[in-house]
Amino acid sequence: MSVLSESTPPTGALVLRVLRVGLHVGFAGLLALATGATLAARPADRATYLALGLALLLAAVYLAGTVAEKRRSTGGRGPDLRRYAPWWLAAVTVLWVALAVLSASFAWLAFPLFFLHLHVLRTGHAVFAVAALTGVVIASQWWHAGRLEPAMLIGPVVGAVFAVLMGMAYRALYLDAENQRRALAELRRTRAELAQSQHEAGMLAERSRLAREIHDTLAQGLSSIVLVSRSAAAALDAGQAPTAAERIRLVEQTAADNLAEARRFVRGLASVQPAGPGRDPAADGALAAELRRLCETAQARAGAMGQELRCRFNLDGEPVQLPPRYEAALLRAAQASLANVAAHAKAGTAVVSLGFLAEDVTLDIYDDGAGFDPSAAGLRADGTGFGLVALRDRVAALGGSLAVESAPGEGTVVAIRLPLAGTSGPAPVAGNAGGRQA
Repeated sequence: MSVLSESTPPTGALVLRVLRVGLHVGFAGLLALATGATLAARPADRATYLALGLALLLAAVYLAGTVAEKRRSTGGRGPDLRRYAPWWLAAVTVLWVALAVLSASFAWLAFPLFFLHLHVLRTGHAVFAVAALTGVVIASQWWHAGRLEPAMLIGPVVGAVFAVLMGMAYRALYLDAENQRRALAELRRTRAELAQSQHEAGMLAERSRLAREIHDTLAQGLSSIVLVSRSAAAALDAGQAPTAAERIRLVEQTAADNLAEARRFVRGLASVQPAGPGRDPAADGALAAELRRLCETAQARAGAMGQELRCRFNLDGEPVQLPPRYEAALLRAAQASLANVAAHAKAGTAVVSLGFLAEDVTLDIYDDGAGFDPSAAGLRADGTGFGLVALRDRVAALGGSLAVESAPGEGTVVAIRLPLAGTSGPAPVAGNAGGRQA
């Protein structure tokens, strides 16, 4: 019952293992010597056979307890033996007392028993038990010798004092090893929980990113296809075949663009760098040209749906090369905002302004449409309303700011500002100059 955990740290484990093995070997050796001495002294005595039987029973009880504790400490198998340890120790002690009554040779088994009591019991109880065992040793020797000599007192008392001191040192080492083992187990558990939380946080972040990308690309494109298809159907019903054909061509172009977006999206998920004709235009730094094309597309789609929308693009300041994630964020913001203008604003004018300031890059999307209450914006039960939420998250992830100014009947301004700290220096974009319009 006094064995220690095999999972203790290496420094303390070696010392504790040596002490444990020494304790068990000492107990077994003393028990064998005492049994042999008893058999040799009185080979045909009935008490000798009783002592032999009790010695075998003591060996079995001792071995069963140590093996059970060994399995528990190393493999975690079996019941928790701490509650049974005092009873096991009591059984070992009673058997030893009976053997000490039968033969004085068994009295010296008291020394390993001292260490067992000091380890299993609390300090106060253990010291009392050691004193009682010392008394049993003295009484056994006195009983069998028929007289009391000084050596019968001095030897057991000195041995008991030495055992108490060594037992306290053993207990201190054991407790230190246990504390280290528990600290190591706690550290492993904490690391496992941290890894799990980081994994979950990564999954949530990836889900949020995928939601933003799907909303700003595929969902917006499908929404445009639905609106333009309805307009084409209305033109067919009105007998306006050329208008319907033009709008169907716009549906086809929108679907083709959406398909290209979907393929880029899949390549991105597969961690394959886009290359060739299907590459994201923003990845080449041609952000101004792409924003200008978005304005033209938004104006054409609005016309296909019977809306009179004029969309302009302004470029202010000297363009600089932006990080790809900046360009992607600004492009997605413009796509989502212009899609909202076409779907909800019923605006006559929309202006997209890209500005390069000393320390920031800005993107403003203005329309003179119906407007709305920004405080009421947010994700709704039917899944709509995700645009501003996604846009705010995207901008915040880059350390930027997003402001929305609107009121019912007064139009809308979406203003984005991203810091230029850490970006490359000025890099004029071919064919664009500050202040030009589309």
